[in-house]
Amino acid sequence: MKNILFFLLFSISIFAQKTELKNGDLLFININCGGMCDAINAVTNGYKNNDFNHMGLVVTTNNKDFFVYEAIGSAVVKTPLNNFLAYTKNTVYVGKLKSKYTDLIPKAISFCESQLGVPYDDDFLYDNGKYYCSELIYDAFKFANKNKPFFKLFLMTYKEPKSDNFFPVWTEHFAKRGIEIPEGKPGCNPGGMSLDKKITLKVFQM
Repeated sequence: MKNILFFLLFSISIFAQKTELKNGDLLFININCGGMCDAINAVTNGYKNNDFNHMGLVVTTNNKDFFVYEAIGSAVVKTPLNNFLAYTKNTVYVGKLKSKYTDLIPKAISFCESQLGVPYDDDFLYDNGKYYCSELIYDAFKFANKNKPFFKLFLMTYKEPKSDNFFPVWTEHFAKRGIEIPEGKPGCNPGGMSLDKKITLKVFQM
């Protein structure tokens, strides 16, 4: 009897932890993309000191099929949820907009849909007609907020912590692209966005 009771209580506990995803939810993850992701994690802080180097925006069709708008690879894409979650074996966090901001979600989704196919921003320069992951989300909610900033931009750094030396991976990356390292230029990152007071975060459970 005790074993049965324990199983029932355990099952209820697991069920209670499941996260109901809705349109406009933000998913924050830490993926392994080698030295570049390591460099991002070294200079950015996320919610509860988590490392977040990628993110996307959730959209659902009739609460049945879930997708994530994201900038990854070569362009902005609309990825099936399970494919997005498969990028990482680390804990996934979901960020939900506080109730007074949820009216922005439909326009943010519309913006993301309109940007499908826009090239990935390998230059990591804000407002250059291309998008990296958090930049897409930043502009989506800026658009939804009548073109007024909703999330914050930060001064980007590509230097090793407590050093004037650039990470070798960034030196090589920008040299190949033939552009100057955009040190100190405005930009955004998933970690910084996860700390924004306009959203609440919790562990995502399927």
